[in-house]
Amino acid sequence: MTLDAPKVSSPLAPAAQEKLARTLADSIDVTVFVDGTAHRLDDDAREVVVDLLLRLSRGDAVSVASVADLLTTSQAAELAGISHTFLRNLTDRGEIAVQYRGSHRRIRSQDIMTWLAAQKLAAPATEA
Repeated sequence: MTLDAPKVSSPLAPAAQEKLARTLADSIDVTVFVDGTAHRLDDDAREVVVDLLLRLSRGDAVSVASVADLLTTSQAAELAGISHTFLRNLTDRGEIAVQYRGSHRRIRSQDIMTWLAAQKLAAPATEA
C-alpha cells in the first residue's frame, strides 16, 4: 500500500514530551519550516501534522507512510478501516468509484479519502 517504506520514530524523551505537550496546549497553529522558508499547510495536511505531534507528546512511537494513488480493495478497506466485503458492496452500489484492471478492482486513494470525509460529516447528522 505504501510508496516508500514507513518511517517509525521512537517515543520522545519525557522532557521533550512535556515541552511539546505544553506548546500544543497553547495553540495548534503549526508552521512548517523547510530550509528556513515557512510553508503554510492546507487543512488536511495540518491536521495530520498536529495529530503526529500530539501522539509524540503523549509518548507514543509514530509510524508515517505514504499511500499509493490506486489501491487494491484490500488496501482501500484497510485505509478506510472497513471490511473488504463492505467496501466491495460500496463499489457495487456506486458509492465509491472503482476502476477495473482486467477483473481486478482498483480504487483511487482520493476517492476513499472523499468517502471518509463524507462519513465524518454525516455522523453528527445521524447522531442528532
